[in-house]
Amino acid sequence: MIQTKVIPADDPAAIQQAMSALRQGGLVAFPTDTVYGVGALVGDAQAIAQLYVVKGRGSEKAIPVLLSDPGELEQIAAEVNDAAQRLAARFWPGPLTLVLPKQASLPEELSALPSVGVRMPNHPVALALMRLTGPLAVTSANISGSASPVTAHEVLVQLGGRIPLVLDGGRTPGGISSTVVDCTSGEPRILRLGPISLQEILRALD
Repeated sequence: MIQTKVIPADDPAAIQQAMSALRQGGLVAFPTDTVYGVGALVGDAQAIAQLYVVKGRGSEKAIPVLLSDPGELEQIAAEVNDAAQRLAARFWPGPLTLVLPKQASLPEELSALPSVGVRMPNHPVALALMRLTGPLAVTSANISGSASPVTAHEVLVQLGGRIPLVLDGGRTPGGISSTVVDCTSGEPRILRLGPISLQEILRALD
């Protein structure tokens, strides 16, 4: 068991400390516009593997990737079709995850599938961190099967002693996991409904 440090996200040193922890192969929890996530550098296969261990997550479940800028999408996705481009333009930053064909250069630990979920969150702490680190492999900061945390305290209850650092940015504004749309084929499919409704998705694609 390790000691989990909680730092207020508005501490001037918070983002730098989080970046340092990630670059050392550690996992960091931080707020997003939906729930708190726990992340690793997207190119760090060993750290991504540790995400599964920390959460008790099955290896068949892929880890989504968060971005700070839509321009980073080509680093993660091998192909971005017209539907995905329109949805990203309409809903990013925001609570929409797009499932896309993954780049072959990404670690296998990220996804056992040929696809990967990608999202740009609308939260200043998450965006500030990723502007320094680049894209992060991020999943909800909970034990698999338990409630997704919306405060740093709820993260600590579940993952305390398992990760080195939590950035405390207060209660997350959303509290509901993102809507997920599969854009790997010609016809987009909603895999999980969240804050963005089916009607909003259809209007954006019309």
